[in-house]
Parts: sequence; structure tokens; C-alpha cells
Amino acid sequence: MTSTFDLPDSPLELARLQDAVAAKLSLVSLTPMTDDDVLHMSEVFERSNRRSDGIGARLYAEVSTRGAYRKAGVQTPGKYLTSALRLGAGASKRRVTAALALAPMYNYSGDQLDPTLPATAAAVADGDLSVDHVSEIVAVIDEIPAAIPAEDKARAERELAELSRELTPEGTREVGRRILAHLDPDGSLTDDADRARTRGFAIQPQDKRLMSKIRAQLSPSLRAKLEAILTLWAEPGMNNPDDPESPRGAAYGADAEALSAARERDTRSQSQRNHDALEAMLDHLLANGALGDSVALPAHLVVTASLEDLENRAGVAVTATGTRLPVTDLVDIAADATPWLEVFEGQSSQILYFGRGRRLASLAQRLALFGRDRGCTAPGCTTPWSRTQAHHMPDWQDGGPTDIDHLGGACGGHNRSVSAKPGGWETTILTSGPFKGRVGWRPTGSNQPWKVNHSLQPEKLLPAIRATQSGSAVEKWLSCRIPAPPPGPPAPPGVDVVRNPA
Repeated sequence: MTSTFDLPDSPLELARLQDAVAAKLSLVSLTPMTDDDVLHMSEVFERSNRRSDGIGARLYAEVSTRGAYRKAGVQTPGKYLTSALRLGAGASKRRVTAALALAPMYNYSGDQLDPTLPATAAAVADGDLSVDHVSEIVAVIDEIPAAIPAEDKARAERELAELSRELTPEGTREVGRRILAHLDPDGSLTDDADRARTRGFAIQPQDKRLMSKIRAQLSPSLRAKLEAILTLWAEPGMNNPDDPESPRGAAYGADAEALSAARERDTRSQSQRNHDALEAMLDHLLANGALGDSVALPAHLVVTASLEDLENRAGVAVTATGTRLPVTDLVDIAADATPWLEVFEGQSSQILYFGRGRRLASLAQRLALFGRDRGCTAPGCTTPWSRTQAHHMPDWQDGGPTDIDHLGGACGGHNRSVSAKPGGWETTILTSGPFKGRVGWRPTGSNQPWKVNHSLQPEKLLPAIRATQSGSAVEKWLSCRIPAPPPGPPAPPGVDVVRNPA
């Protein structure tokens, strides 16, 4: 058995050795092993993985505190995980949570500090706790009221970490609840500061059905207001999308006879009525100017879709905030909300070329850029168009014109990263290749191939794969496409159409 004294001292060499061991393990057969050996290897392998989680947390802390992520072409440590390492949102969040809890950090003077959860960090280093255990411990510690003395909070962390060495993550959660109940049995120590600290409202990513879950921690005041509104807007019979005779708006003031009849026809659950009430309230806000009159895209409901999908009422459209929307729903929204609907066919009748006559892009230019770029054009960035800027190529200060073929979407961080100096990035509109017309990025002064952002438009990868791998297994797989649905009825009249170049 190899001892630690036979191993190199270089962290990088150790990481390479670990990778080589993993590569070798992936090739050897496990069949000759005895049952006892298989069980023992499972335990050793799991312990190694848990220790690796702790090392990964320390690595993330180093990348963050050094600012090394900028050398990878990203603007934040979190973007480094999702863009450079290609971790999913959930895995990235767990990595950040683990790093903040387990890794030594530095103060403004450059002095190294102990981990936030030292006992938990020690248990991870021993291979006894997984990232899931850490997430549960962090959640418990975050719920301890600020009024609890620091020494009691530290003791709770030590006890929870030691107990978790013998527990599953679910067991850790249960023990954590008991510790919280012991520290604040009647909830009297929780104050407004604790409630404000833990408040939040987050819309989760869309699933394969385009549905979205919401995770929220509502303050008492927000809950009271929401319940008061839902009492009137989510009453049985009100705002039923499946009942054309259902009264719209709040139950107060609705026709009593019509509401009574609609109530008899209403088979929705309370949660479904709450959903429909929320949508009705948003429809009311949109119809009454809630988005304002700004020329910036965040102040408009903007959707892009292909003309073929629009005519067939099939496929999926994309909004400026990045939400995917079935075209059937888009047509219904267009009938009521008067959005901008962008269809790629022909040329725009609006001015898209201003030269040096103005610096800021016009609304028509922003609409055209949204349709082409969908969001930030930097490789790996997932910032939707509503949170981007119109980036000049070349930069405005270097003489770049405000013309549609010299503009591209870029979030604030990536826009500022474009520089003629080493360490920056340079951009251009590609004039050839499978991604002609898209914005290309590469490190300043390098001869690396131009890269485009596939994160927001992965469907455009398919033609490129088809062109480069013709006749391959990929080509055969791509040719097996589901037939398009038969054309549906035409889109309703009255939809504002902005015809822009693709």
C-alpha cells in the first residue's frame, strides 16, 4: 500500500495522479473481486469522494480570492463553475455553499481565517461527511437566530458535525431541527432582522414541460397582503381560464349571478385558483401600463419566434427575459397584452444604421439584436437579453459605429472585459463558417478560434454538427426528426410585428 510519504508534495501533481488513478480504475474489471472486497472498495471510494469535495471547496475559494476566474474569461467565481467547469446550477450552488462553510477565507488585511464551520470541515476532510451533509448543516446554522450567543452557535455546529458522521443527510436535518428547537423553543428570539435576512422569492429554471417551480420565504407582511388579495381574486368561479363566462378581476364588484353560476362550474383546486389569480393580476398590471414607457427592453414584453412556428401554432418562442413559451400561449398573450412579436422575414423598415450619429442603440436595434443573440454573446454566459447591453464592435471610444452589424449583446461584466490590452477579450461579427453572422469572442491578441455562445441557442449547434459530421452516426441521428404538426388556424389579427434581419 502506498503511503502519503511516497506521494509528491505539489498539489497539481497530486491532482494529476488522482486523475490518472481514476482513469485506470475506469478501465479495470471489478468482476474478479470478492464480495468483501467490493464492499470495502465502495467504502474507500466514497470516503475519497467526500475528501475530494472538501478539496474542491478549497480550490473554489482559491479561484475566488485570487480572482483567477478572470483568466478563464468569466466575470464572477460562480460563472467560472457554470461556464468554465460546466457544472449545473444545483451542483454549482452546492459547491459555493461548501466553499463558504469549509474553506479558509481571508480578511481585508490578507490574514487567513478559520473555516466558518471548522468541525464540519474536519469531518469532510476525514471523509465522513458529503456535500449533502454540509448543505443540511449550513441550512441549520443559518436558521439559528442572531440573538443566540456565538459560543452556543459554535457548540451547536460542533455537535451537529460530530453526530452527522453517523447519519444520513436526512438524519442531519432531523437532528438540526431538534437543536433549533432547543436553542429557541418558542421562537421568541427570532426578530425582524432574522426575518429580513431569510426573506426571498426565486423562480426556478423551467423543466422539460416548460413549467417552473417557485421557492419563497415570505415575510409576515407580504403573506398577509397576498392572502388578502387571493381571497378576492382566487375565489371559486373567478378568473377561470377554462370558463369564458367566468368573471375577471376581483370578486368584489363582480356580477353576483354570473359569479354564482361560474362557481358551480369551477372544478379547480385551491392551488390552481391561486395560480390563475396571480396570472389575472399580472394581466391587469400589464394592461394598465405596469411596464412603463421606457425604450429599454426590460420595460416591454418581447418575444421572438420563427414565422413557420407562428403560422402553425407549434414550437417554442423565447422572451427577452429568457423564458421559453409555447407558441400557442404566445398567440393568446398577443391577443391581450400587445407585446412586440419579432418574426425573421425580410428586412426591417426601421433604421438600424446610425454610424457615429448616436452612441446608444435604438429600440428597433435592441429588438433586432435580441432576435439574433437572445442574450449575452460571451461563450458560456446565460444572462438573458433583458439584462444585457448593446456592445459596440469595435468599442465606441475606438470609433465603432452604432450599426446593427457592429453591435452585439453583452452583460455588464463581459462588456467591460472587452479590451485591447492583454488579459482582455476581443469580439467580432463572424463573416464565414457555420456561425456566420453571430458574435465571436477570443482572448485579446491570441490566434485562438473565435467562439460563440451556444448556451442560449443550443438548437443552432445542430446545423453545425450536420455540416461537419455528414454521413456519421450523428448525421443519421439528426435525420430522424419528428414530423411537424399539421398547420393550425392563423394567428389572430392585431399582433404587432417587427420584421428584422435574422
